Amino acid sequence: MTPTALRRAAAGVLALACSAAQALPSTFAPVIGNALLCHSQLDNAYFHSYMTSAFGPAYKHEGGAFWFKGEATLWGKPVQEIMVSDDTNPMVFIAAVFDAKPEELEEAIHAAAGLRHKALDASQTPLRASNPGSVIAYHNSKSKIYCARYKPLPPGR
Repeated sequence: MTPTALRRAAAGVLALACSAAQALPSTFAPVIGNALLCHSQLDNAYFHSYMTSAFGPAYKHEGGAFWFKGEATLWGKPVQEIMVSDDTNPMVFIAAVFDAKPEELEEAIHAAAGLRHKALDASQTPLRASNPGSVIAYHNSKSKIYCARYKPLPPGR
């Protein structure tokens, strides 16, 4: 193989690899971060569409939610999974699992967004809630943050 042909082949492989890995949208932190902090309206159809365009199709659908994986960080912490409610649930929600302890996630959110999540009790694994309504919970040795609201009534009611 000639050096020129080798370079072309390498360029083709690199282009294919780059097109397969989707770039995280620049709007990810404000859109998903604000939703998780209950600072925006929750619309599961919108978030499902957003996550599908950002990460591709959900890798599973169970427990009343679509589950997405992708490389992302919020508030300086790695996101492992994001869940968006489906229409079978009486609540509309968005949730994310982080590779960080709840105390670490709470401090990162406070440092980046100024929002505090206060422990709801004195147990060893308390839920932490913010005034807008987001909740940080223990998820094994990691943490899960979510915002959940009851579905609005249909128009005309």
